[in-house]
Amino acid sequence: MALKKNNRKPIMNNKRNLITMYEPKSPISEQYRTIRTNIQFSSIDNEVRTLMVTSTGPGEGKSTTTANLAVVFAQQGKKVLIVDADMRKPTVHYTFKQTNTFGLTSVLTKQMTIEKAVFETDEKNLFVLSSGPIPPNPAELLSSKAMEQFYQDVLEVFDVVLFDTPPLLAVTDAQILANKCEGTILVVSSGKTEKDQLVKAKELLDAAQSKLLGVVLNNKEMKDSNTYYYYGV
Repeated sequence: MALKKNNRKPIMNNKRNLITMYEPKSPISEQYRTIRTNIQFSSIDNEVRTLMVTSTGPGEGKSTTTANLAVVFAQQGKKVLIVDADMRKPTVHYTFKQTNTFGLTSVLTKQMTIEKAVFETDEKNLFVLSSGPIPPNPAELLSSKAMEQFYQDVLEVFDVVLFDTPPLLAVTDAQILANKCEGTILVVSSGKTEKDQLVKAKELLDAAQSKLLGVVLNNKEMKDSNTYYYYGV
């Protein structure tokens, strides 16, 4: 599959959510590079190429984490695709200031090819596939044969594919993808995510036979600093 250039261009920059793109030397960007390194070291013999990023609930920073992880992988020279697999409340197109008139749902329902649905970003080697129109049956689409084919097709073109999914405790969508992806990153928000939610999320990932690579602690404010850091463990 040859990837054709898509003419859609970002409407405007989004520096706040894409700090690794616009402030690559910042301490937060360095933390994202540390997370990238930890992911790569987690499976030295078998490189992780399909990665799912999720959270226990909404508003914990999973989409921002997905976008910035994708940027640092692209900055390493890898050809990277972000897939907005949250077909209920998609946000990736907002991060990259795009429309969401077509995307993953368009591809899975055979209305558009991957080549035409994917758009380029301002970051070299980084491409995005937005969710597309919200379908009435997200879980069924994600578990369909068309999705199985999608995995095969994108891995022929991209080195790393990151899936931004709905929160684990909200719907079953993330569990479906967790079973298919080679690794999962769980994002938690400091002072917000409760312990019992984390335990339940881990149980759901275990039930889906997912490989949990680690947890990202988000929105942790350091003492004597107004900067929020991101940590991967």
